[in-house]
Amino acid sequence: MKRVVITGLGIVSPLGCELDTFWENVKAGKSGIDKITKFDATDYASQIAGEVSGFEPDEYVSKKEQRRMDEYSLFGVVAAQKAFKDSGLDMSKEDPTRAGVIVGSGVGGLQTLEKQHAILMEKGPSKCSPFMIPHMISNICGGLIAIDLGLKGPNYSVVSACASAAHSMADGQKAIQRGEADIMLCGGAEASVCKLGVAGFAALRALSTRNDDPQGASRPFDKDREGFVIADGSGILVLEEYEHAVARGAKIYCEMAGSGASCDAYHITAPSSDGSGAAQAINQAMADAGVTSSEVDYINAHGTSTPLNDKVETLAIKRALGDDASKVCVSSLKSMTGHMLGAAAGAESIVCALAIRDGVAPPTINYTTPDPECDLDYVPNESRDLDIKVCLKNSLGFGGHNACLAFKKV
Repeated sequence: MKRVVITGLGIVSPLGCELDTFWENVKAGKSGIDKITKFDATDYASQIAGEVSGFEPDEYVSKKEQRRMDEYSLFGVVAAQKAFKDSGLDMSKEDPTRAGVIVGSGVGGLQTLEKQHAILMEKGPSKCSPFMIPHMISNICGGLIAIDLGLKGPNYSVVSACASAAHSMADGQKAIQRGEADIMLCGGAEASVCKLGVAGFAALRALSTRNDDPQGASRPFDKDREGFVIADGSGILVLEEYEHAVARGAKIYCEMAGSGASCDAYHITAPSSDGSGAAQAINQAMADAGVTSSEVDYINAHGTSTPLNDKVETLAIKRALGDDASKVCVSSLKSMTGHMLGAAAGAESIVCALAIRDGVAPPTINYTTPDPECDLDYVPNESRDLDIKVCLKNSLGFGGHNACLAFKKV
């Protein structure tokens, strides 16, 4: 079986859009959550979000092309360019049919839908933009990345809510292992901090309403958690066949050694109460990577800061790892960024790669009151030096979609 390694990382996030800045903020336990500034959220139950910080797209995308993209696609294209640059790839030396893109999004061009619906209602159908559909569809980000970089290999979008980026990476891994490609750009992009997005998730009562304490609102596994904080961003990774990467002298962050997927088949939003579905995905990822529970050093959790998710994910980890669960470090990036929905696992996989490279387990911030139902080592509030040889990344999505990725030190 062909080995798959990660050779490039690109981030657009509430903690910064340069890789070094993002990683330093993660290790420092900095929060990127604050009051919403993109629109007047006075009348909304949740008035806080993880808005993208330090985003300067002009270097990567012309002003004209920016106007022809929904913001979710713009985030994804810029993150992809950053990842591609970081990888050191030169397409003049590559077969473009052996390089592909699989980028997921939970909701796609929601801002375009919101704006164009308002135009339709106010001015009539003749005033709707001819770009409405191509801006809005969830696959267009991957298409734009391919056009931008000249990648003619496998290209499609995975939509599995908040597991979208994880499933996209798993598919990219399998495409390389099957010999269909040498290079795959994978991850997710999301821009749902808009009136429609916040209103919809608030109506579900899924969002934190800790509006007077934005930076303390996302508190995964803490007893006082009461909802997630919506966020924007993109995380794109370059997956590459190991021998191909070695032959061109690429730097290698880590190996993407395994993946697993399952479905709870239980409820449209709530996870299965016993954690069996997520545990199944974790066990599949470990088996695919050829590792045992005793070898797992760190788990980057889905960790949304909702009462049900964190309790069930804890059960799933314990169910999958057994007695070894108590020895594993577990933390949630969402405590700092908020929840980037379909892009979350892209950013979190970047954290996994950097954690392995630097030997650091990042913290779960805002962890102040332990919950008896969440009784693992969540690396509270401060990062920890840790030699990470094996790392798992959990992702759970509405509809019962579960994914787990396994990364190894090379």
